[in-house]
Amino acid sequence: MSGAYTGGCACGRIRYAIAGEPVFSNHCQCRDCQRESGAGHGSYMSFLREGVTVQGEAARWDMTGDSGNAKTRYFCPVCGVAVYMTFAAAPEVFTIRVGSLDQPERYRPQAVTYAARGQAWDYLDPGISRFAGMPG
Repeated sequence: MSGAYTGGCACGRIRYAIAGEPVFSNHCQCRDCQRESGAGHGSYMSFLREGVTVQGEAARWDMTGDSGNAKTRYFCPVCGVAVYMTFAAAPEVFTIRVGSLDQPERYRPQAVTYAARGQAWDYLDPGISRFAGMPG
């Protein structure tokens, strides 16, 4: 498959289109992602912001990551679906929740981040690279 990555929230109020390929795709097992997803991890694809267009007004939730830097999670104020994130320390990056994709089968996870915080019941592909925290 090729072409733009498109997606949005469940009710359609927020929509995005992304030209280009992801620079990183991961499952994150940090406690913030566990709480937000209501599961053992969140699944994400990160892109360069220059190829991103967003339609619709998202509500936001600002928080501080383990690095001490701010990260902002954007969600639909109508249906409540978490759609994307941005990071103060990396303003050139735009990260989407994989579940918000129109074609989630395009997701190819490269790594598990914050594996040290993973729950034993949250089984993820053992063939994927694992990092105790965030690599880099």
